[in-house]
Amino acid sequence: MIQLVAINICEMGLELLREPIINKAKLLLTALLSVQILSACSQSGSTNNQISDETEHVVVYQDIALSKYNPPIDVTFVRETSDSLDNLISQFPGQTLEDNSWSNLYEQVLGIKIKYDWIAKGDLYRQKLGVALASGNIPDVVRVNAQQLRLLSNAGLIQDLSKVYEKYASQLTKNILSQEGTGPFDTATIDGKLMGIPETNSSIEGAQFIWIRTDWLDQLGMKPPKTIGDVLVISKAFTEKDPDQNGSNDTLGLAVTKHLWDPVMGLSAFMAGYDAFPNIWIKDNSGKLVFGGIQPEVKTALKALQDMYRKGQIDSEFGLKDGVKVEKQVAAGKIGMLYGEQWGSFLAQSSRADNPNSEWQAFPIVSVTGEAPKVPLRFSTSQYLAVRKGYSHPEAIVKLFNLHLEKNWGETAEYETYYSSPFPVWQLSPVTPYPARKNLEAFRQLEEARRTGDTSVLKDEARSIQKNIDNYLAGNVNKESGWGWERTYGPSGAFAILDQYEKNNQLLYENFVGAPTETMIEKQAILDNLQHETFVNIILGRPIDEFDQFVEEWHKLGGEKMTTEVNQWFAGRDSK
Repeated sequence: MIQLVAINICEMGLELLREPIINKAKLLLTALLSVQILSACSQSGSTNNQISDETEHVVVYQDIALSKYNPPIDVTFVRETSDSLDNLISQFPGQTLEDNSWSNLYEQVLGIKIKYDWIAKGDLYRQKLGVALASGNIPDVVRVNAQQLRLLSNAGLIQDLSKVYEKYASQLTKNILSQEGTGPFDTATIDGKLMGIPETNSSIEGAQFIWIRTDWLDQLGMKPPKTIGDVLVISKAFTEKDPDQNGSNDTLGLAVTKHLWDPVMGLSAFMAGYDAFPNIWIKDNSGKLVFGGIQPEVKTALKALQDMYRKGQIDSEFGLKDGVKVEKQVAAGKIGMLYGEQWGSFLAQSSRADNPNSEWQAFPIVSVTGEAPKVPLRFSTSQYLAVRKGYSHPEAIVKLFNLHLEKNWGETAEYETYYSSPFPVWQLSPVTPYPARKNLEAFRQLEEARRTGDTSVLKDEARSIQKNIDNYLAGNVNKESGWGWERTYGPSGAFAILDQYEKNNQLLYENFVGAPTETMIEKQAILDNLQHETFVNIILGRPIDEFDQFVEEWHKLGGEKMTTEVNQWFAGRDSK
């Protein structure tokens, strides 16, 4: 239980600048979402903890996890921005990356002043960060990937946070960051020391589905697939039988991008239907870890894709097209099937602009045999917050995590102010942890409300989602913004399938979640490029036996040594 005291600002005669009430629905495809979610409103009779001139109280937490520095301290970061983030900030005059709702909250509640050494976009950000890491000229707290974390640790430039996390992390933070199991902390632990706080991502959100144009199925008198064989038949029909009835041979069976493992319009879930898992480490029959991309089942899946390409069911120029370009084909009504994560609904929704009768639905991925296949989940946590060696307040990063999670999902949460609005205000914070299972839990709340008729079970996020679905079902203004939500969270939506995936024990989590090995740091990019080039060329028509040559080269170029290192880590983990 978090202990807190409310201080009346009016009695102190203080005036705080007015801050806009902004909110957020999960941003997945910003350009596709026109979301109207619950407007912020005061809760009559409740303690108001918002830091603004509209409020009467500032919360002072008595727990060490949220205790305030007096005098305040500075914490420096570097920051990547983007056009979409700049556009977000422009919606709220007076707010900047340096001075906004979140920075004010951190200063008022924790006594932490957020400072940025520099801010840059895209490639320039990555270049400047690379130079900073190489030179050791890093801010007090720096966001890095797993490989960069190991390099900084090896160079002695960052602090061991083991004791800091154990002492200062709130129970809420510990609960939320453990939703992904121990993997994120295993990756951040180097030589037995926690060298960064993982900004955990959601592996379970990586579960994929088959998104199919059901109006095309109906037009051709076809049923949803139960096997991979059915998928191939549907792909052929969508290509050859003029499902859009325009009299032209201008449709394709399956969306594929040049990035073979894209979360939407990629191929990992298609290959899973052949019991092939080309981009994760899995256990073999002996219990050892092996890389899925070199297993013989991948060769079988590649041959099937090669046949689909040869028959014109896959775009002849897929190897040159990224997700944006393929999405335009979907929007133009030229593609009828794609594999993808739950947010594939919002991409599919783009086809409804020109053709409101376009209908898509998610279906479970299927296997060659018709048995329920394993659904691969890549380890998704890739960002870690490290603290510069010599910085005197390493616990500050943990406190920032604590407050971010508390104000969005804790007992004193103000979700509609600090997380959810038509705009993603959480992006203004320099740290953005979240519960990995929050979306699945929101679906389960929605299901309970549908089953019982009791909407009181709906918490903040679920209420926001339900409002969008209600707008769509009622045909209200901007109802199309609710179409994707219904296809994702409705009774037959993607999360209904994910719920069954989990209950059926179909989810296959990646088995290697340790810090990058020395060979990975040196050779991973080379091996990844080799794999990608080989797979694309085989789909385009190169002899299928080139896969066997790829496997040999993969072992020689570092894969064999990498496999040894991975299994050494795995054996050490099992012995703990």
